Amino acid sequence: MRKNLIPALCISLLAMVSVTSTQAAVSQNQAYRLGNSLTPFGAVRAGNSEGTIPRWTGGDTTIPDGYEGTGDHHINPYPDDEPRYVVTIDNIEEYRDVLPDGVAALINRYPETFRVRVFPTRRTHTAPEHIIENTRSNATSASLVDGGNGIQDAFGGHPFPILHGSNEEQAMQAMWNHLTRWRGRYMEREYSEVVVVGGKFRPVTMRQEVFFNWNKEGGSAETLDNIINYYLSTVIAPEQYAGGGILVHETLDQVKEPRKAWGFSAGDVRRAPSLAYDAPIASSGGLRTVDDTDVFNGALDRYNWEYKGLKEMVIPYNNFQITSDEYTYDEVLGDQHLNPDLMRWELHRVHVVEANLREDARHLYHKRVFYIDEDSWNVAVVDQYDDSGNLWRVTTAMLKNFYDMPGVWTDLEAYHDLHKGLYHVIGLTNESDKTRTFSDDFPGKRYFSPFTLRRRLSDQ
Repeated sequence: MRKNLIPALCISLLAMVSVTSTQAAVSQNQAYRLGNSLTPFGAVRAGNSEGTIPRWTGGDTTIPDGYEGTGDHHINPYPDDEPRYVVTIDNIEEYRDVLPDGVAALINRYPETFRVRVFPTRRTHTAPEHIIENTRSNATSASLVDGGNGIQDAFGGHPFPILHGSNEEQAMQAMWNHLTRWRGRYMEREYSEVVVVGGKFRPVTMRQEVFFNWNKEGGSAETLDNIINYYLSTVIAPEQYAGGGILVHETLDQVKEPRKAWGFSAGDVRRAPSLAYDAPIASSGGLRTVDDTDVFNGALDRYNWEYKGLKEMVIPYNNFQITSDEYTYDEVLGDQHLNPDLMRWELHRVHVVEANLREDARHLYHKRVFYIDEDSWNVAVVDQYDDSGNLWRVTTAMLKNFYDMPGVWTDLEAYHDLHKGLYHVIGLTNESDKTRTFSDDFPGKRYFSPFTLRRRLSDQ
């Protein structure tokens, strides 16, 4: 690891007075590695020596025959793939070094039913050319600000494709790459979320609309106005909750300017100042916190961050089967976890980041370990620990290649409580007419204004 170029005394002084920028960007010579020895997104282009992780060759934008277009349920482009091996309670020690601790805990917690089917690794992630160009530009300009709680001089793409600086800075850079990862420009979908108790569940159906201001075509760091994205979620069913929801303006620096959030119901729109950190999500049965959503979101300021390195680990990837409309929710949802015979896992290199709760902060989770896909910068698995140091909750994100976006994103997330033996799932679309729909057009920022929302609700 390269030594920090700032003398130790200067680092101490910067920490004491909370000065703005924490490290310089990488040099042009270092950035030249992007698209050469590294992928355009900062991953190692080469495969591993064993051949179990292949070389990245540009991702996969192939559209399978029969796919009608964005919003249509995805057709599995790899129907003939077979598992290379299956990890069960009987052979877990043989593969223990490539299993995230939380995944191993799920096998041990549910030894008769939970197993990990590991398929051939396919490095399918890619992104549009302007995201590649932005990422290359960000590499030589972006920096952390406010002790890592914000970034500056970056727009679109990943701000830190090449991690650098101190260990803590590298950890926070990896998290910012997740927070700003490519997810299209405008996305909408209808989906269901459930809490599964002994195999029983009652879906809550939502409509979700997101404008990713970070990726706005023709935008820039100067025009962001500290907003990464605009998020609107409305309850469709059950009927007694229909019409309510939340509106969020996600800020780039949430310490300088906390996210702006409003709850609405029956024409009434009110500020929701507590929609952050470990506030519980009602529809999750308390199994998901606000900052669990999208696997992780929000400010970094309540934790001390440590970068643990790039490791080969088994993570969910290319999950076309479990998100397919060929299966019902009853077939997807097992009594205590997702149906393992519909999940696909692959061996990938991941950035491992550990977050430990600061002594002067509070949060339900006292330690969190994130496993971040090197190609797409999606957090794929999270281990979350209680205040006694015990592994408590495990999040698994069913990553897959959205060839209509194009790029890899999660389509389904499962939040497991190991103590209670319960789990919560968000993103179910198997029984919906459509899945995520991507567009370069969006209704405009005014559409996501609380004042405009109030008028729309009053007209209904």
